[in-house]
Amino acid sequence: MIRILSLLAALVLGAGTAAHEGPHPEDRAGGPVLGRLEFPTSATVPAAQAAFIEGMLLLHLFEYEAARERFGAARALEPGFAMAHWGEAMTYNHPIWDEQDPEQARQALNRLAPNPQGRAAAAGSERERAWLAGLEILFGDGPKAARDRAYRRHLEAMAERWPDDHEIRLFHALSLFGVHAGVRDIPDYLRAAALSQDVFSANPEHPGAAHYLIHGVDDPEHAILGLSAARALQRMAPDAPHAQHMASHIFLELGMWAELIATNRAAVSVGNRQRARRGLPPRRSGHYNYWLQYGLLQRGRSDEARAMLEAARAELAESGQPPPSPLDLDPDSSLTGSLVQMWARQIIETRDWHGELLEWQFDFGDSHDPPLNAAFVRALAGFLSGRSDDGHRWQAEFERLRTELLGRIDVQPEIPPQHHSYRERLHVLATELAAAERAANGDLDAALALAERASRHEGRMPTVFGPPFIDYPSAEFHGDLLRRAGRPSEAIGAYRLQLRRSQGKTLSLRGLLAAAEAIGDAEAAHEARTRLADLAPPD
Repeated sequence: MIRILSLLAALVLGAGTAAHEGPHPEDRAGGPVLGRLEFPTSATVPAAQAAFIEGMLLLHLFEYEAARERFGAARALEPGFAMAHWGEAMTYNHPIWDEQDPEQARQALNRLAPNPQGRAAAAGSERERAWLAGLEILFGDGPKAARDRAYRRHLEAMAERWPDDHEIRLFHALSLFGVHAGVRDIPDYLRAAALSQDVFSANPEHPGAAHYLIHGVDDPEHAILGLSAARALQRMAPDAPHAQHMASHIFLELGMWAELIATNRAAVSVGNRQRARRGLPPRRSGHYNYWLQYGLLQRGRSDEARAMLEAARAELAESGQPPPSPLDLDPDSSLTGSLVQMWARQIIETRDWHGELLEWQFDFGDSHDPPLNAAFVRALAGFLSGRSDDGHRWQAEFERLRTELLGRIDVQPEIPPQHHSYRERLHVLATELAAAERAANGDLDAALALAERASRHEGRMPTVFGPPFIDYPSAEFHGDLLRRAGRPSEAIGAYRLQLRRSQGKTLSLRGLLAAAEAIGDAEAAHEARTRLADLAPPD
């Protein structure tokens, strides 16, 4: 633990200076600018090795399709190049997102040789045999969780055997995220950050080192430790959309809204230029646009955020894309899910409980996540605007969908950890709706008890990176109800709790200021005014 803490301290004290020392993108010639790494292999064709290195840079940046193309190019240039097959298989493992396609990965490995013995024989060194042996574990038989754990142990043994190998160290770090299947475990995430810091200190242009370091600390308590890596990643990989976006994981946790807006604009721009080269239209929804919209809302730029929402709606109408599948709980995986996610955030962050956005209609098919989100927002708007009939109708629809979805989750042979987290999220949302319903009926004591219960429950949940996992963050919701009940001194505590969970959240700061002014709490009012001023530098 002492070693981990000392390494984490280097994130603040040392890495920022080192990250400035590499050559600037404009000083380099040829190909995309993605950072720099060394990965010696047994390749005999220099062009194949060059394609492999570019694939590795893209793999570390989670640009999986582009990485797959480069590994395929390396394989075509040198068909017996074992590590090109290894890299192609690795593009089918996405540990941060708890996604894996073992069948496609096995097909990639089988193109090298049809069995593990043949693949081991094709390796050019003991180290390459160890890399390939790791994939026999990762994409072998048995439940994914057991394979992830065994793969982590294999990489740990590789790291002991080759302690100076940067790539082994980074894939060991990535495996620590993988064993938790996308659900944050602070000790292992900090361990992954420490492993990544070792590499980042030695090579401040390594995109994987900066990337995994950010993921290790992108929570409210530790985000400041990733600030140097976030800024370095932006500079070192200007041609990778995900690299541009990743800095906003840190900016969001620190309430750096102007920086968050700029970096997601860059991610959208780079991504759309790449789409244009493939003859595809620009994306107006999706992950980067959603974070950008959230940043605009935090800056009070609701008209710009609304324009983005309208553009996302037009994109869906033009695409003809079908709704997501029933158990697809990732909003970014479909245009419908992404649009509803942006729609919900627009309404909640502007508190537009009466606006015409509530009249928007969506084609949900037989999916669950988008209609659950929409029902929650419509029910909340009904109760908080005095339209209790609408509130009750949509609350009933939310409960129907929740019961049906939980029934589907509970019969899965292997329930992903993220589905457990989603279950907890739905519990908090349901409790908030119950609180809003009691408040609409005039029973503020019962409403406050339920709101406090929702906040306590959320406080026990693992942190999820990104805009608040609970769409109307529960401590902020509790603070708003306390102010409505004429209890501003207690509201101050609720808002401060929310600001520990999501630093710089604008509506929590405004709530804190209003509560402090209501009782003449000069200290709290000064705190709120100062932090609001800090969050609003000129764009």
